[in-house]
Formats: sequence, C-alpha cells, structure tokens
Amino acid sequence: MSLIDGAHALLDFMAAGGVVMWALAGLCVIYWTLVFERLWFMRRVFPGWVAARQRAWQRLPGGSDGGWQRSIRLAWLSQAQLQLTTPLRLTRMLVALCPLLGLLGTVSGMIAVFDVLALNGTGNPRGMAAGVWQATLPTMAGMVLAITGLFSLARLERNARQALDRLADQLRHD
Repeated sequence: MSLIDGAHALLDFMAAGGVVMWALAGLCVIYWTLVFERLWFMRRVFPGWVAARQRAWQRLPGGSDGGWQRSIRLAWLSQAQLQLTTPLRLTRMLVALCPLLGLLGTVSGMIAVFDVLALNGTGNPRGMAAGVWQATLPTMAGMVLAITGLFSLARLERNARQALDRLADQLRHD
C-alpha cells in the first residue's frame, strides 16, 4: 500500500465516522502534544530548575532552629509540585472527554439510522448499516484514545511524584 492509498484510507475512515471523528482526531493531537510537552519538561527543563535549587540550598547558612530553612524547602517543594502536576489536570480532563465524544458519535450515528428508518422504513439496509457504522467508529476511537490516555497519564503522574520525592530527599536539612 502506498502512502497515498494509506492517506485515502484514513480519510475514508474519518469520513465514515462523521464530524465527531474529526473532533476526536483534534483532541488526540492536543492530548499527545501535551504529553510530549510534559515529557520534555520533566527531562530537560525541570532538572535545571532542581539543580539551581540544590545549589541555593547548599549555600544556605545553618541556623539555630532551622525554621526558615524548612519554610524555604516547603516553598520550593510547593513550586515544584505546581510545575509538575498542574498541567496534568488538563490532560486528565482530555482523557475523560474522549469516551464522551465517542458517545456523542454513537448518538449521532443512531440518529442517522433513525432518519433512514423514517424515510425508507426497513427497506434500506445499506443506509441503516452506514448509520450503525457511523455510530460504532467514534465509540471505538473514543475508547481507544481514553485507554491509551489513561496509561500515558498514569506514567506522567508517577514520573511527577518520583521527581518530587527526589527533590524532597535532596533538600534535606540535617
């Protein structure tokens, strides 16, 4: 199969699922863009932020009770938690939206079936099959996107927790 044949097959698949399939495709692009941004942030940006805090932590003078050092540590840990977990809220919302959009596709496909039934009765099985196909594809696509989204989101949340735990360990004040 050539690249052009594959592109035509993909466009036919998207058209068969109706408008909801295009919305799911857009949602998929947004979701995976956010996932790759978080991976890039955790691997490239956040380690530099942590290194700067470690250098500053080592320069802090030891105090009598260490109360202000604990306050600084807590502030830095709070900043790190915000940087690591706040953007994941949007990704979590997008994962939850995928099956709902799939359900919307199911409803719109069933409306197409009912339209065929209203106009032709049960004498047009081909028209009814097109509506059922339009109902099934977005449902399947929404579920596939949600399942893969759950796995990637769980991985991102685990990485964020581990990075936060490592930072907390590195900023110990004995």
